[in-house]
Parts: sequence; C-alpha cells; structure tokens
Amino acid sequence: MAVYTEVSFDEAAQFLQSLQLGTLQTMAGCSGGIENTNYFVTTDQAAYVLTLFERLNTEQLPFYLRLMKHLAHHGIPVPDPAANRDGDVVHMLNGKPAAVVNRLPGKSELAPTAAYCALVGGTLARMHLAGRDFNMRQPNLRALTWWNDTVPVVLPFVPAEQAALLHSELAYQNHVTTLSAYGALPRGPIHADLFRDNVMFESDATGTPALTGLFDFYFAGVDTWLFDIAVCLNDWCIDLGEGATDLAKTLAFMQAYETVRPLQSQERALLPAMTRAGALRFWLSRLWDLHLPRDAAVLQAHNPEHFHRVLRQRILCPLTSSHISA
Repeated sequence: MAVYTEVSFDEAAQFLQSLQLGTLQTMAGCSGGIENTNYFVTTDQAAYVLTLFERLNTEQLPFYLRLMKHLAHHGIPVPDPAANRDGDVVHMLNGKPAAVVNRLPGKSELAPTAAYCALVGGTLARMHLAGRDFNMRQPNLRALTWWNDTVPVVLPFVPAEQAALLHSELAYQNHVTTLSAYGALPRGPIHADLFRDNVMFESDATGTPALTGLFDFYFAGVDTWLFDIAVCLNDWCIDLGEGATDLAKTLAFMQAYETVRPLQSQERALLPAMTRAGALRFWLSRLWDLHLPRDAAVLQAHNPEHFHRVLRQRILCPLTSSHISA
C-alpha cells in the first residue's frame, strides 16, 4: 500500500456516505506495498480500506473485486467490496477508479511458525476450490508475457552475473510452459501475491492462532494453482536471511494444503520449476520498482536482492517429494 493520489477528509467522507457506509470518523494513509493508494478509514458503522487504483483500469478491476465478493460469499475470509445502489463495486474518486472493502480483523504475522504456515496452506486450498465456479476470466498479468517484456527493461540496471541469471532463468521458464505436464496443470483464479503481509491472524486465550483474512487481491488472475502455492512457499516457508527452504514450514504448509486438495502427479513434478518461476516474478517486479519508481507521498520499496537469493537457492536446492510429503 502507498499514497500516490491525495484524498481529503471531506472528499472521503462524501464518498463513503454515497455508498451508505456511514459518517467518516478517522482516516490515515497506508505505507505498506507499492501499487495503489490506500487509506484506512473508520466510520460510525465499521472500519474499511479505501483504495484508489493507480495502474489497474476500470476494465480490469471487476475481475478482482467480483472474485473477492465470490470468495467471501463462499466462506473464504477475504474483504467484501462495497456496492452502490446499482450493484457496482468499481467507483470513481478524484479521477481514479476506487473501491471500499471491510477491514479485516487481526494482524499479520511476519515471523510465522509452522502452525501459521499450515493455516495458510489449508486456506489457500479452500480458496482454490471455492474459485472453481467463478465465471469471470482474466489472465495473471504478471506471468510469462510480462517477464519476457520486463527482463530487457531491467537488464541495464543489474551487474553482468545477475543479467546472465535473468537470461538463463527466463529461457528455462519459457521452456517449461511448452511441456505437456505444464499444460495439464489444474488452473483457476489465484491470489498470486499471498505474502506474509497479506494475511491476518488472531489468537485465542491459549495463544492458538486462527486465520482471519486474506487480502490484496489486485494481482489475482487465472493461472495454475501450483504457481500460487509456489509464491507462498517462497515467502512463508523460507529462511528470510538466506532465502533457503525451511523444511518444517514447507511440510506443514503442504500437508495442510493437500488435506483439502491433494496435488496431481504433474504438480509434484513441476513444483521445483514453479518455485523458481515465483522467485523470478518477484525479483523482476522489485527490480522494476527500484529502478523505475513512481512518485508517492508514502512509499516503501522492497529490496530486489532478496528474491535474487531465493531464486539461486531454488536452483541449487530444488524441492523434492520428501520436502512436501511426510
């Protein structure tokens, strides 16, 4: 989250009242993430997140917002976008497409144990199954086509060793997509960005955590479920300092996922390739955001070197069946 487009208190108050969400009481810009303008707002009815979309347009947004509404109505703990009197969930504010969603309870866990990883794995599997009958289609806009377009743009900014790795990994990922096993992978709507800061938890009196929400669906698209799993494994189930696999967390995540939806044989075979794909995708996006930044009133950029390390670890030490099965 970030603030690129300023919204005054009075502008936000009028906007929220037009959606019958109550009288604005508090408003604060959000500093996490880098894609959209976000504000935490509280009215006399509830707490919400107000988002103005800086890159996504009104043709793309219905997919994300309707997907969230679909998942919420199927019992998945995700934000439910507010509709106007006509049932529209995409609105306009200060010349930008906008949306308002309920603010989820709980907080992110940035140092998760295996128990937290298991909660994410099981919930992700349920989300995949819940999305099977979602009738809108939009590709993952940060998938292979975007990688092919972006690598040439970021190459001038990286040293020769990293440039060589980008070239070789991109060639490898283009090859993977030609395989019959890849074509047979099950697909559907995926989150595609389910990092630690996009999940909320609450703990009971005994300290036992419960997952209370998944949010920030604005990279979602129809892609392989395996890619979604790989993105999660690359964030939840690694050593953040080294980028290496955390075996206990990986096993907890995968066992919980497969309790809900067992992997198919081709998914098991291609999981090492997909973890590499997930690392490449986020290395590229962080290189892009670092070297080709946009102005923002509040902005926290992410270090691309982290996913450079993760990709190297995924190449040197690929996951095997023993890493994902007891």
